[in-house]
Amino acid sequence: MPKKRSGGGLSTTQQAAKFLGVSVLAGAVMAGIALPAAGALGLAAKGSVQGFDEIPANLKSPQLSQRTTILDSKGNQIAQVYSRDRTVVDLKDISPYMQKAIVAIEDSRYYQHGAIDLKGVLRALNKNAQSGGVSQGASTLTQQLVKNYFIEEAGDDPTKVAEATQQTLGRKVKELKYAIQLEEKLGKKKILENYLNITFFGEQAYGIEAASQRYFSKHAKDLNLQQSALLAGIVQSPSRYDPVNDEAEATKRRNTVLERMAQLGDISQAEADKAKASPLGLHVTQPKNGCITAVKGAGFFCKYVENVFLTDPTFGKTSAERAKLWNQGGLTIRTTLDPQAQESVQSSLKDHVYKSDSVAAAATLVEPGTGKILGMGQSKPYGYNKNETEYNFSVDRDYGGSNYGFPTGSTFKPFVAAAAIEGGKSATQEYSSPYKMNYPSPVQQCNGKQWVNTDGEQVQNENESEVGPYQMKKAMAKSINTYFVQLISDIGLCPVVKMTDSLHVHQGDGSKLPETPSIALGAIGLSPLTMASAYAAFADRGMYCTPVAIESITQKIGNEQKSLAVPKSTCSRAMSQKTADTVNTLLRGVIDSGTGQQAGLDDRESAGKTGTTDSRKNAWFVGYTPNLAGAVWVGSAKQNIEMTNITIGGVYHSEVFGADTPGPIWKDAMTGALEGKPSESFNLVDIPDENDNSKGHGNGNGNSNGGDTTAGLIGGLIGGTDDGGSTPTPTFSLPDGFIQGNGNGGNNGNGGNRN
Repeated sequence: MPKKRSGGGLSTTQQAAKFLGVSVLAGAVMAGIALPAAGALGLAAKGSVQGFDEIPANLKSPQLSQRTTILDSKGNQIAQVYSRDRTVVDLKDISPYMQKAIVAIEDSRYYQHGAIDLKGVLRALNKNAQSGGVSQGASTLTQQLVKNYFIEEAGDDPTKVAEATQQTLGRKVKELKYAIQLEEKLGKKKILENYLNITFFGEQAYGIEAASQRYFSKHAKDLNLQQSALLAGIVQSPSRYDPVNDEAEATKRRNTVLERMAQLGDISQAEADKAKASPLGLHVTQPKNGCITAVKGAGFFCKYVENVFLTDPTFGKTSAERAKLWNQGGLTIRTTLDPQAQESVQSSLKDHVYKSDSVAAAATLVEPGTGKILGMGQSKPYGYNKNETEYNFSVDRDYGGSNYGFPTGSTFKPFVAAAAIEGGKSATQEYSSPYKMNYPSPVQQCNGKQWVNTDGEQVQNENESEVGPYQMKKAMAKSINTYFVQLISDIGLCPVVKMTDSLHVHQGDGSKLPETPSIALGAIGLSPLTMASAYAAFADRGMYCTPVAIESITQKIGNEQKSLAVPKSTCSRAMSQKTADTVNTLLRGVIDSGTGQQAGLDDRESAGKTGTTDSRKNAWFVGYTPNLAGAVWVGSAKQNIEMTNITIGGVYHSEVFGADTPGPIWKDAMTGALEGKPSESFNLVDIPDENDNSKGHGNGNGNSNGGDTTAGLIGGLIGGTDDGGSTPTPTFSLPDGFIQGNGNGGNNGNGGNRN
């Protein structure tokens, strides 16, 4: 009985038969004869070995997967991402030592034979028969290149990889035919170039340029003799000859390559001996792959860019097509990220919220009129360790954000005001705005039905002194909850939903807003990017532009650069200029004399709105100048921390407000981002000031249809009207925001506190 190798496998006789079969096969191929279904050697049954002439005529060279480089708007590198670390280079950019070394050890007769080395097959057959095993193969570099093409085409699919590497005569037949084709089509130099660019060198490095950078931190064209010999030796078994993990084994293999080069006359024996005596001289560069390596805290923006690519049909009709293109790489993606704005965002977040804090903060800056995302960051770094996170709190779930976004509190109120003004309501509209009241009911919905307060749900203002009547300007500045509940009851839910639709305001999971009055107070979860983009429409006098992160993309294909189509911002009119100008005037009042005074910019006009939700689990500031809009959120990603008696960024807060925590973050981020930029002005409208009725007895009644309303200050001595008529100005008042209180969310969730 023939002797088998330990562990099973083919006997010596069987190995000889196998190699004999290969040589006969090679001869048949060279003669252009189709293999029979079953030959004298019993190679295969019909169907398992495809006839030579039946194999498709053309082998399509796969586009090699390469690194993708992501740049900011100024061309600075943010990060590199890749499924396979590879940079394709021309043969002229590969050291001659490397070219000789790989040929010497892998296919020493490369320049003497064609696609198939029959002499090599017979030599391998003889040596393997003598050794009783397989000690020498017979594949040429061209055949190895074809095999690598199959592997590259398989990508990361384990089933396809197994098919590409299976040891069957069927695959071997294909390999041989395509090798002949490549020899005729490409020639020796191009085949060698392609081989050195496709081959795996271990340590995540594909191709000679990546390998040279990984092991020696230099370009492939600069490799010396001993470095080239080391890399050439790795190819046969990247794990066994890995110099990082087994220096001794790698050294032995390198010296084998050097000796072979001397035997072939590529170098002298003296050169070989000198090189063998030298140390490996590794200068390893650790792989830097993915958004986790992004600079200036841009990891979350980097991941957002990746998610846009993988979801936008601009880059492919199906998710599989988009993923394939992304994994192929070779892309240079120029983004909208402004390095000055990004640095300012991260600096402000770092100053105001520590990564070790129990809560987190996220900030996003958007350019009005273009939709360009100029800055995006958060207090907890991108990563997987303690005090790090992979979730991007600034964006929707489909782009790597939280499942639902975060309740926005009173930062939603400007949308209600915009809907009312667009529908014809005056900014002097007045409502009774008591300290506490039931949600008005019924309220008209878009579908013709009505929302009814069947449970007697209530809403209240921040403190008991805040009692109306109020007009819109003062109600916005002081963030009066009961005013905006009455306003949304008056105009109905449909105008608000239409306005938010035109501003692309949607929940963090992508779904539409529910038609309930509680949306007026920000009970629904939204993302900072959604809020910043919507407020940017106010800044641009009513024009909404969809957010964009990608300016341009080029793809390297061979020696050419191909431009790819990218998603463009779509701008549309969300409201009239007059409505936007009115909202801008209202929100200027929030900054000038209302709840947002701590966030106001010192050197230019700004407008914005504070927001705090029930139990102070979320605090917001969203604001803008005519040329930049930004949203800042502070809270717990799991919505399980009430921000009372809490220290954030080293500062103790008995209660967190939108003005005192997100506000300063926004102010510092915007100040740095706008430094050196033009200081532009809003187109403000005249909204007559009303009496400060909130300090009177508070029994004034307002009706929701905007009819005549009276209110009292000190027992009703001073009255007011809702039509903008002149009224005496009180001689005293408490400072705006002097007293803070808790809101009452109720079962319906009113979004809570105003600040």
